Amino acid sequence: MGIPEELENIYSHYNDIKYVHPDPLEFLYDYKDLKDREIVGLISALLAYGRVAQILKSITSILKVMEKPYDFLVYFNENDLKGLFKGFVHRFTTEYEIILLLVALKRIIGRYETIGQCFSSIYDDNEVNIFNSLNRFIKIIGNEISNDYNSLVSKPDGSSAYKRFNLFLRWMVRKDNVDPGGWDFIQKSKLLIPLDTHMYRICCKLDFTKRKQAGIKTVIEITDCFKKINPEDPVKYDFALTRISMHDREKLNLLFNNCKM
Repeated sequence: MGIPEELENIYSHYNDIKYVHPDPLEFLYDYKDLKDREIVGLISALLAYGRVAQILKSITSILKVMEKPYDFLVYFNENDLKGLFKGFVHRFTTEYEIILLLVALKRIIGRYETIGQCFSSIYDDNEVNIFNSLNRFIKIIGNEISNDYNSLVSKPDGSSAYKRFNLFLRWMVRKDNVDPGGWDFIQKSKLLIPLDTHMYRICCKLDFTKRKQAGIKTVIEITDCFKKINPEDPVKYDFALTRISMHDREKLNLLFNNCKM
């Protein structure tokens, strides 16, 4: 059996909502209104680094304050944020950085009405993948934080893997048993793999890359390998591959040992 068949088998078994917890993706399921979900998705994705228990705790503390995320961003007074998020810390992320992000999102909503409409305004469907559009989106956020790039919004210098932003886009664009979707204006074929060190090791074992660093060039190379298997949805197997590595290492090793492109 080759890699395409094995990946489909893994997807059919593990791409199930019962395997989501613990994962920041689960917060998105609580918000049916797309205006809320895209805000929750971006905050959750940008905090998705470090120990998963701390990630869930940090996101929970923010969403508890926001309650109705879209309304919160529209109506909050910027002067009140220091009191609302006093003492917040998530690894390298400080209360100052989370406040900067929320103020930036408030201003973006004021200008574009929603996060989705902001991204849509700079999205170019003619580009081969989402990378340039994503860079433009990050620069919009950067402009609103006076280019004070930090642990949440990394500088768009073309070297980062942009794992957390690509994770956010996977959640917002794809729609299946796991990803809730909502951004229909972006083609799934344009998405890039949300590459962390764990996914990087899996893809090295699959001979999808021989690069020594998990930067954007590696992301594109790996995504292109997935595109050979599924041109319309190269990010389709991302969630399932992370889950099989958690739940069935033996089956994952069989994938490494027996499959060739």
